[in-house]
Amino acid sequence: MRIRATAAAVTVSGALALTALAVPAQAADTTLAASAAKVTAGYKAAGHATARATTLAASSTEDEQVGDTAISNVVVHGGKDVVLGISAKANFKVTYTATDDSGIDNKSGWAVVYHGTDLDSSDMGALPNEAVDATVCKTVSATRSTCTLSFTVDPRTLYNKDAGSWKVWVGVQAKDYDYSVREKAKSYNTKRFSKLTTNAAPEPVKKGKTLTVTGLLSRANWDTSKYAGYTKQKVTLQFRKKSASTYSNVKTVTSDTKGNLKTTVKASADGYFRYQFAGTSTTPAVTSTSDFVDVR
Repeated sequence: MRIRATAAAVTVSGALALTALAVPAQAADTTLAASAAKVTAGYKAAGHATARATTLAASSTEDEQVGDTAISNVVVHGGKDVVLGISAKANFKVTYTATDDSGIDNKSGWAVVYHGTDLDSSDMGALPNEAVDATVCKTVSATRSTCTLSFTVDPRTLYNKDAGSWKVWVGVQAKDYDYSVREKAKSYNTKRFSKLTTNAAPEPVKKGKTLTVTGLLSRANWDTSKYAGYTKQKVTLQFRKKSASTYSNVKTVTSDTKGNLKTTVKASADGYFRYQFAGTSTTPAVTSTSDFVDVR
């Protein structure tokens, strides 16, 4: 993740509330070592044994399990994509299940989200702040807890290249100081919010005459904090008769170099036209508001 000015791009609340800071990729190992050192300090402040945090410093970001502590059922944003426009922040949660035969230390759960193949090669680093007293896990049974971490992402701290696949790094400690760390616990998509319009003209129109259906497919540009046309994308024109309840596909239209859409059809009956975009790995699907055409 890239940071503009000195703003933090991601903040996670929890036992080890983590803030993503801007660091070059080559500095990732140093940053992670500093992160682990602060984790150790945090555990000392909270009165925990330091063995788990010290081991984290040695293992960097590799998956590791000591004892029978296990992490499962990792879910990001309820299984939905995280979608951001150009100004409004996105809030989402990471949840997971932690188990151990001695029970889970409910103050020990933590998570980091990052963009890239792995945390070491990501264009972001992770540092914990000093908040170590929040309980992020809740006991479900003597051996199982459910952990919830809250994140806020500001699109003004992102660049277009940050769209796509993100991953979650999670960890938790048991009451007997066993622990589990998973670097690639879950993948999810962060996407650039999309918009789509439709306009059919002329209106009204005589039956059999030509209708021109235009539109614009655009999406958030995080580099400029503006919306820009999404070029060379296939969009489906759909039509629904006034008396019908479902839409039918009419044809596929490709957006031009500015995201504009334009095609022609023959007017056949009163009804509604709309464009529909299926989405990509970086941009969510979107359907335009329909435009009614009166055919006379």
